[in-house]
Amino acid sequence: MKHLTCALAFYMSMMMCNLNAQENKIYKIHTIAFYNLENLFDTINDPNKFDEASPIMELKSSRSKAFKSKIQNMARVIADIGFEVTKNTPAILGVCEIENRMVLETLVNDSLLRHKNYGIVHFDSPDVRGIDVGLLYQKHLFSPLHTSSHELKIYDEDKRVYTRDQLLVSGLLEDDLIHIIVNHWPSRRGGEARSRPKRVAAAKLNKHIVDSLQNDNPYAKIFIMGDLNDDPINASVKEVLKAENEKNNTVLKGFYNPFEIFYKNGLGTTAYRDAWSLFDQILISKPLLEKNYDSFRFYKAGIFNKNYLISATGAYKGYPFRSWSDGGFSGGFSDHFPVYMYVVKAASHEIK
Repeated sequence: MKHLTCALAFYMSMMMCNLNAQENKIYKIHTIAFYNLENLFDTINDPNKFDEASPIMELKSSRSKAFKSKIQNMARVIADIGFEVTKNTPAILGVCEIENRMVLETLVNDSLLRHKNYGIVHFDSPDVRGIDVGLLYQKHLFSPLHTSSHELKIYDEDKRVYTRDQLLVSGLLEDDLIHIIVNHWPSRRGGEARSRPKRVAAAKLNKHIVDSLQNDNPYAKIFIMGDLNDDPINASVKEVLKAENEKNNTVLKGFYNPFEIFYKNGLGTTAYRDAWSLFDQILISKPLLEKNYDSFRFYKAGIFNKNYLISATGAYKGYPFRSWSDGGFSGGFSDHFPVYMYVVKAASHEIK
């Protein structure tokens, strides 16, 4: 994995040089990313949620210390995502497995992120554990115009399953109108096959949101991001969203999934019982693939799997270095790697 990461970094660097040389222009570049923050809960028991089952609430002592360390670790990762190329933190970051708005406010006010002046979009979800999705954005780069939360109604043996809503944020990335759907689809609890209809239902809700956007504008620039709890080849992604793994096969109103090739090459974002899954993905609509760089277009995608995010020893050696294990705070980060992509746009002036 380390060798492949180095090779991808070199390839991306060369491609950017070629892109600049091709038209003798300066290109603006931004990172758009997603990160499962693995149970980022506060230390306060909310009587309206089942948050007492969260790892931090199960600690007998030192909850405040664990929360502070967890926040610092999350901020470190976010500050690093895309920095090597853009010299900036992500312009836009979708997140999941957060308890409430307060934990996001604490996160964006960490010393590593405070100067970036991140805004927050968050709605409380009906999830039984109280976990939500959210969106962070640099206010000087992105301006939300419309935000909405979309309820996923699913059932198990005629009993309502309360899960995460899907978050839609439409706004201006600089001057470009884009739409972001942030997801955390139902888990595989009870087995992949038995739980599959729940994720198919989640994909259908995504499709409904997408259809509404594309009915207004077939050329809408849409990002679908999240922890889908499905791989790029599963029915929810391939059959419902009809995501393609080749740019040239992506039709108008279709979606391209750059993470399918990573999956087929054996890479993942989370591991369980010696098997990797690539549940964390970002899909993009066809207009983001056009060759005209007068507005922001897709450039490259990646999995952010730096060495410090990988367990070096123990039973989980080689896995993502998670925050919680054996009933306590492990000092790690998350049981998921973040995913990201770069978007580029030609600047208004040429290189002299």
